[in-house]
Parts: sequence; C-alpha cells; structure tokens
Amino acid sequence: MEQLLKILSVQDQEAEASSGVLQLANDADPLEVSLEGIARVELNFPKFTDGRAFSQAWLLRRRLRFAGDIRATGDVLIDQLVQMQRSGFSSAVLKEGKDPADAKRQFDRYPQYYQGDATQHSPLFRRTA
Repeated sequence: MEQLLKILSVQDQEAEASSGVLQLANDADPLEVSLEGIARVELNFPKFTDGRAFSQAWLLRRRLRFAGDIRATGDVLIDQLVQMQRSGFSSAVLKEGKDPADAKRQFDRYPQYYQGDATQHSPLFRRTA
C-alpha cells in the first residue's frame, strides 16, 4: 500500500502553525460544523480503544468531501495507522516514544486491500480490470 499518511512526532506537531485548524471533539457531529476556512481538522483519540474519530474522519472525507488535512492526535498507535489512512486521515501525530520508522514499515505489511475505502473508492477488482 502506498503510504499517503503523513507521520509526525509530537515535536513536529508543536512546530506547525495552528491557523485554519479545527479541533473537533469526539462527541461532535462533523455534519453539523462549518468547514469554511478550515485547512486542517484534528480528531483526537483520547485512548486507543475509542474509535469515534474513525467515523468522524469517514464522514468528513466521504459525505462532506473535505479535501484538507484530517489529522489524528492523542493516543495514536502504530498498528492503527493503516486503518486511519483507509478511514480518511491524511496525517497522524504518533504517541510520545513511538518510532516513525516503525510506523512507515506498517504500510509495507499491507500492500493492498480488496475493498474500497475513504480515499480509494473502487474495490480491487475494479482497479485491476
């Protein structure tokens, strides 16, 4: 699988500008917020077992057609990165102490999927036909 997800450290996140950023709470409905002037939406994983941000990312990409950066923050683990990309995330800030090189290898383990996803809508048989 081609890695499209930008992987950041906490320090990288802190160094970036914060204008045009919307931090969306886990219990917020993305369909009810204005995305006018927003370049990046940050979705938080308060703990790795809380998957509401996956649904929010999917809604932002597929239903609202948000083309900006959707960033995963909080308790972001390496084994979640591929699913984050498939759900519509375009960047992720790794939990403190996680190695970005390990994160990049995760994408090599899963080169492709049969199903379509938030960014690649067609299933594999349609892409190879």
